[in-house]
Amino acid sequence: MPLGPMGPLGVLVDPMTWRAVPYLLVSGLVGLAWYFVLAVTVSASLVLALFWVGVPLAFATVLLWRGGARLERRVLRLAFGIRLADPYRPRPERGLGAHLQWLLKDPATWRDLGYLLVLLPLGAIEVAVSVMTWLVTGGLLFAPVLYPMQEESPGGYFVEDWAGAWVAGCFGVLLLVVSAYLARGMAWLHGTLATVLLGGGEEERLRASRARGVDAAEAERRRIERDLHDGAQQRLLSVAVDLGRAQSKFDSDPETVRELIAQAHAGTKAAIAELRDLARGIHPAILSDRGLDAALSGLAARAPIRVDVSVELDERPPPAVESIAYFIVAESLTNLAKHSGATEASVTVIRDGRGVVVDVWDDGIGGAVVVPGGGLSGLADRAATIDGVLVVHSPVGGPTVIRAELPCEW
Repeated sequence: MPLGPMGPLGVLVDPMTWRAVPYLLVSGLVGLAWYFVLAVTVSASLVLALFWVGVPLAFATVLLWRGGARLERRVLRLAFGIRLADPYRPRPERGLGAHLQWLLKDPATWRDLGYLLVLLPLGAIEVAVSVMTWLVTGGLLFAPVLYPMQEESPGGYFVEDWAGAWVAGCFGVLLLVVSAYLARGMAWLHGTLATVLLGGGEEERLRASRARGVDAAEAERRRIERDLHDGAQQRLLSVAVDLGRAQSKFDSDPETVRELIAQAHAGTKAAIAELRDLARGIHPAILSDRGLDAALSGLAARAPIRVDVSVELDERPPPAVESIAYFIVAESLTNLAKHSGATEASVTVIRDGRGVVVDVWDDGIGGAVVVPGGGLSGLADRAATIDGVLVVHSPVGGPTVIRAELPCEW
């Protein structure tokens, strides 16, 4: 998470420090509110379940705390800078019983409940420590400002002269740094707990990633089958029919035979072209032969706007990473050409530790979102096949940044 170690000046000027402080000051109140709500709703559901009235209430209660956990993930991103994806299992298409099982058998549901219950004691500690440290820090830091008020009202402050006021102010500056470090430390501990409870375990995350990858592979298989059936297969059937007619007329009508053979020859060439295009859609030849730099440069050259390409890789990544990076860039450039209204774009590929990071930027109107079944969702699923992550940042008005982090080891 972004709350890493830094120097005293850095910790004071880092916006993340001051974004964490308000959350720590109110986390206890949030925890108290959730404790009260859950105590009432869960107790009422258990009592009313004897009369079947509590069943829909229990269903609503589970949805309520899962919604609260979803909201908490978004708040934690703003407060601490940590990104926690919803770790829930895929929602069933229909059936009340299936939805009940989906809710109750998902371990993430009960981790959400655990987090909201732990939020009360954890938040109480955070509030107590935060209030005490910031009150003392403020009192010392503003001692030179508040000391003149003591002259008008003796005994109203804790310093006796101007020298003491300035000494207290210096100690306040030191305590300000200590308080900022303390706030970041509490934020780091809170974020770590939230990552464990709200982010899901590593095994579950990998299972969900594999499941999305399997779904993406199945969708790709169906697309290839459809393209073969509607394209090359129909052309080859037409070729077979033409050759059969030519064989039946071989002796009686040579002129028609020549026309049928020419027609079959043209159909064969068209089928070969379609198969070549299909194979290029599965894995472009230039990517295998010359790598990402040449393949992405080719995509940029075909784009309707100017696209700057920068590929900084010391060595070629695994073929699966190259292929996924290529198709992410290809789909992103296609989307921006259709919807963004951009005038320029850039593609950057760098090696980051053990993975490859792909950034696609454009100056368009923004507003791109990941929706189930959409193109960006398909790219996220494609990245998930190797435990990669796709992040879209596209505020209304732009610009749009699509970042894919693809590990080279999985």
